[in-house]
Amino acid sequence: DKVQRDFYLREQIKAIHKELGDDADKSADVDRYRTALAEGAYPDAVRETIEREIHRLDVSPAMSAEVGVIRSYLDCLIELPWMHTTKETVDMNAARAVLERDHYGLEKIKERILDYLAVRQLAPEQNAPILCLVGAPGVGKTSLGASIARAMGREFIRISLGGIRDEAEIRGHRRTYVGAMPGRIIEGIRRVGTKNPVFLLDEVDKIAMDFHGDPSAALLEVLDPAQNCTFSDHFVELPFDLSQVFWIVTANHPARIPAPLRDRMEILNLSSYTEMEKVEIARRHLLPRQRIQNGLKAKDIRISAGVYPVLIRSYTREAGVRELERVVGQLCRKTARRIVEGETPPIAVTKANLTEFLERPKYHPARQEKKPLVGVVTGLAWTEVGGDVLRTEVNILRGKGKLILTGQLGDVMQESAQAALSYVRSRADALHLAENFYETDDIHIHLPEGAIPKDGPSAGITMATAMISALTGRKVRADVAMTGEITLRGNVLPIGGLKEKTLAAYREGVHTIVLPQENERDIEDIPDAVRASLEFVPVAHMDEVLKVALYN
Repeated sequence: DKVQRDFYLREQIKAIHKELGDDADKSADVDRYRTALAEGAYPDAVRETIEREIHRLDVSPAMSAEVGVIRSYLDCLIELPWMHTTKETVDMNAARAVLERDHYGLEKIKERILDYLAVRQLAPEQNAPILCLVGAPGVGKTSLGASIARAMGREFIRISLGGIRDEAEIRGHRRTYVGAMPGRIIEGIRRVGTKNPVFLLDEVDKIAMDFHGDPSAALLEVLDPAQNCTFSDHFVELPFDLSQVFWIVTANHPARIPAPLRDRMEILNLSSYTEMEKVEIARRHLLPRQRIQNGLKAKDIRISAGVYPVLIRSYTREAGVRELERVVGQLCRKTARRIVEGETPPIAVTKANLTEFLERPKYHPARQEKKPLVGVVTGLAWTEVGGDVLRTEVNILRGKGKLILTGQLGDVMQESAQAALSYVRSRADALHLAENFYETDDIHIHLPEGAIPKDGPSAGITMATAMISALTGRKVRADVAMTGEITLRGNVLPIGGLKEKTLAAYREGVHTIVLPQENERDIEDIPDAVRASLEFVPVAHMDEVLKVALYN
């Protein structure tokens, strides 16, 4: 009958499996797992789970679909470092030497890491901080994470969060799904084999959100010191202690990080490199690295000191050094080609023969006005690639009182122009303007380089000064640059990015910078060499701006 036939077929299947050796493979796996369990150190709850899963594997048929899932689960549980930590470096001098060797500048970040190492010596049980490195592309956020790991003597893990949409990428998949696996956090810990690595979460501001869930919400548990001691991955389904991990998060735009996540992190800003810093980075780090990558010896290429400023000003425009490294790499490739073609090293690269190695310069510095003009004011702007000088031009035309704005100005900047005009109208008597000038004249405000979008409130005093200059016929000092938001009462409000804006002014040959009084404390962040060559004039009201900027 049917029962006897089914029994006969099952016995046949067992005989076939035995002949193929499938049961032997499964038995070998069971023995391997039991040996690993006996030799390893595991918490009681984990040990019980492993024993239970080994028993399930032992009694399951060799060809059962469950066997593969059980094996994956057991491999994950056994390989996770439940009790293993890496011994940290306690030598402060050695840690400082590693940070200094790997990165030039970034003094505030280095000091913060050394502070933490000092605290660890006095309070070893203290939880590690969660640092968020914020800065423009190419300033060294990612490479700094690896340097911090070397300085501390810890393992290093990096995962990129850019474009992640699915919460399961962080928390893992439940084992009921086909092809389930742990999340990236647990998988990274499993890969390095220690529970106290330096873990870098790169590009956290580029996490996406859709119907699969919000990955940033899954990171809340990971980065919360009160919760991450019992982090639960959907695949593992056992609490894992992440409190000893040194978390580093990187981002380009802190405003794009969800507020609950941002609240759990200590924000450290990496500002743009100065020209002097870029020269030192190119000389100490970029050139040696590119020499090795292009098969050159130290004696094969000689780049004169005057070449580096030319590369920075005329061939790159960035806050970091990525493009500069590409340009230095091009010099090394051209040098390698010359040597292969028979030229005798060393090959000298100088300002005179630079165009033999590179194409014509990509960027030309903005033309600095040498003489004072009416209605033309030098403003300062901050962009993703650092600071920049922004000329503001105003023309007064016979018309019907229109305010014309050109140069791809954003909504905030357009509102700032409206506020500046309202201030000028309210001070018409004091400025000796016709009472109805805004009815009979059109005011045209233009910011050159019209293909580049511009936005932000910090050009308020610049536009107001240009308007007053054009309306009164008073010339503006050509060696003065300014930045600051304006109110309807003429008060000057603080702005951001002062260091980058000051570096741009210094690069363009400006002598005097007008800035909001509340930003006076930020002058300390500016390099000494730049600060010594500029005059800073803090102002609280528009009247003070006019006294500095206008003649007569």
